Amino acid sequence: MAGGNAIRGSRVGAGPMGEAERGESAPRLRVSFWCANGHETQPSFASDAQIPETWDCPRCGFPAGTQRDAPPDPPRTEPYKTHLAYVRERRSDADGEAILAEALAKLRGEI
Repeated sequence: MAGGNAIRGSRVGAGPMGEAERGESAPRLRVSFWCANGHETQPSFASDAQIPETWDCPRCGFPAGTQRDAPPDPPRTEPYKTHLAYVRERRSDADGEAILAEALAKLRGEI
């Protein structure tokens, strides 16, 4: 007796799928985008769709524009800030000295 698989040999979505069953595909337009590294990307859009000003480059992730000789500038990345850098933005050196003196006095039992 064979296994219990009645649809053996076929897969989901199998069958004749031509233009007649799917319908006509929308007319497409391929647009070239260039990033600051010179990579070209050609996504396709529906001919009646609005073309975006920028597109993310799939190779480097920089923004890409439609003008080859004037691509958009790459984004500026901020360097990683430590916790101490954020504290120094909020507090002055005098504030830090006052907080340190208060904490030391509390540890010594003076307060």
